[in-house]
Amino acid sequence: MTDTDLRTAGQAEEPPRLIRQPEFLKLWSAQSISMLGDQVTLLALPLTAVLTLDASAAQMGLLVAAELMPHLLFSLFAGVAIERIQHRRRLMIAADLARAALLVSIPVAAAFDALSFVQLYCVAFGVGTFAVMFDISWSTLFIAVVPRRDVVEANSKLSLSRSLSFVVGPSVAGVLVQVLTAPVTLLVDGVSYLWSALFLSRIRAPEPPVERDGQESVLRSLRAGFAFVLKDEFIRPELLCVATINLFNFVFHAIFVLYATRELGVSPALLGLILGAGAVGGVVGAVISPWVARMIGLGAAFTLGAVLFPLPLVLVPLAAGSDLQIALMLGAAEFFCSVGVMILDVNAGSLMLFRTPDRLRARMSGTFRFVNYGIRPIGALLGGALGTAIGLHTTLWIGVLGALAGVIFLVFSPIPRLREAPAEAA
Repeated sequence: MTDTDLRTAGQAEEPPRLIRQPEFLKLWSAQSISMLGDQVTLLALPLTAVLTLDASAAQMGLLVAAELMPHLLFSLFAGVAIERIQHRRRLMIAADLARAALLVSIPVAAAFDALSFVQLYCVAFGVGTFAVMFDISWSTLFIAVVPRRDVVEANSKLSLSRSLSFVVGPSVAGVLVQVLTAPVTLLVDGVSYLWSALFLSRIRAPEPPVERDGQESVLRSLRAGFAFVLKDEFIRPELLCVATINLFNFVFHAIFVLYATRELGVSPALLGLILGAGAVGGVVGAVISPWVARMIGLGAAFTLGAVLFPLPLVLVPLAAGSDLQIALMLGAAEFFCSVGVMILDVNAGSLMLFRTPDRLRARMSGTFRFVNYGIRPIGALLGGALGTAIGLHTTLWIGVLGALAGVIFLVFSPIPRLREAPAEAA
């Protein structure tokens, strides 16, 4: 066989570009639709508590914590259990259907004037529980669908969908809440989960085989997951950084809607437009993330995102003046924050995917989520408590400055000097 023949054969074995890979397109479609619905709920659920049930700062903190608490309670064991299941796509479909049913229960209860905080807490907790099942299964399906060559590009496209949902979702939610009420708006997210389940059901890519280490106990599996995350020189500082950012970001997030609507006098429709317009930055961030990684390196791009994500939020507690001035400051905060979070997420996700071997992928995801997501309800509860004790404005400052401290864990690690994808850990 000539050199030309060898080159031709090698080229034939190369997978097509992502945009022409049907299984990735199905996965991308499922994620995009689900993300759009998530952003509708992200605004509609707290607005249901504020406008329908007249929630206090403490109750808002509890609501956010209820949705996030399953990540703390179940992520570790879910990572071990899901790792031993071959058909994880079916779990994702079941999770979508369950979340749709839970969200639909809210407008039904509101129609009969039976909606209560207990139901909101239960729905939030249930949605969070099925999100754990869905998200931990996601990494194994992603790696089955996306060739290693295309991981960064695929993460960029998925993050682009996320950022576009930030633009469209809050704007749609704000208008729908204004016109239809917040509970009815949650029907939109319920429908989005049904569409997500439909696209997932059509994916035919073979999932990675289940690797069983003999009769390894659950406890031993948990220890192996923790050992990998805590000992790896790249994954450990990444986790400490993003967990710190998330702790204080949710101190901020738990009271943001309450602060914007009550202290700044922003209407639901205007708030949705502010969040949607500001989130155009997420589109910019998702598009430029691969370019930023190529220009300054994967690790430096991640480090840049860790600073640019929380820093612009200083504009929120500084917001004052006319309605236009407040809207511009909040919009600028959301725009640059969204640029930062996309640069952070794309490069952090790629780093984890490159570094983690298949046999540990679900365990690593469960352990990482246990810490990174488990810290969020603690932040939300802390935000609600601080907002009640020392005021919303001071609590916002604590959230912003605390999140900025997360970058300290990267400074003393090899991540900022990482130019290309790291080798897979042994």
